[in-house]
Amino acid sequence: MATVTAAMVKELREKTGAGMLDCKKALESTDGDIENAVDFLRKKGLAAAEKKAGRVAAEGIVLAKVSDDGRQAVLIEVNSETDFVARNDKFVDFVEQVADLIAAERPESVEALLALGMPGTDGLNVAQALSQLIATIGENMSIRRFTLIETEGDGYVGAYVHNGRHGVLVELNGMANGGNEAVGQAARDVAMQVVAARPKYATRKDVPSEDLERERAVLSERAATSGKPEAIIAKIVEGQLNKFYQDFCLLDQAFIKDSDKSVAQMLQAVEKGLGLAQFVSYELGEGIEKQETNFAEEVMSQVKKG
Repeated sequence: MATVTAAMVKELREKTGAGMLDCKKALESTDGDIENAVDFLRKKGLAAAEKKAGRVAAEGIVLAKVSDDGRQAVLIEVNSETDFVARNDKFVDFVEQVADLIAAERPESVEALLALGMPGTDGLNVAQALSQLIATIGENMSIRRFTLIETEGDGYVGAYVHNGRHGVLVELNGMANGGNEAVGQAARDVAMQVVAARPKYATRKDVPSEDLERERAVLSERAATSGKPEAIIAKIVEGQLNKFYQDFCLLDQAFIKDSDKSVAQMLQAVEKGLGLAQFVSYELGEGIEKQETNFAEEVMSQVKKG
């Protein structure tokens, strides 16, 4: 077997854009033949993928999958550079397959997910299959995050995704006789509520004490300017705190389909004892700093290069 040198690895990396370890492995597998190593990396979907890795991927898709019995649900965000690619069938199929893999294998992190074998490939793991997709489509992509909720007993999970950009999982609990159509609809309605009303907390007890005290201090200082007696001011502050809960706590919010009821009251109307265990919300690209590009300038720069 030919000795693989640092210079050979560097040359192969410059030709393909693949990682150094992948280049070294390719050279070892092809007895140091650069051209065969290029083909080796292309077959693995690793060539050219890393060259795109530095480009910002803030578009993509948020997808949710719920089992038929409502006991298990997956929420996943996979990013691409453009919304055009987010509508590509190959991209969507990949996200669907990864969501199914999460449901089946229950990985604990994105890193663990990337190491899993990708079904329907010739021995590739998820990371390699993603690299292959990047090379095929020509855009940087990444699996950013996922959540798997599994419930049993009196629990039920529902989901709602708005235009592939904002997805929510909602876990209800307190069912008396297992899931039914009404409970399933209620879970979906609460997920839709999260998308529409964007609550910060599930219940009042979920509000961090520091957030509550900060709000109380602001309201108290404002009320103190009224000149009313201290006992009256305390009542005013408590009343305004109730408004704070109604704005930011999911169970206290007015239900979007019937504003005469709170979300908690709606759940009780569906089934006595039905409550909210948790919700998870993903908004596509939130927190990712997007690059602002001038399309006309970008086209002209390509023309000048040509």
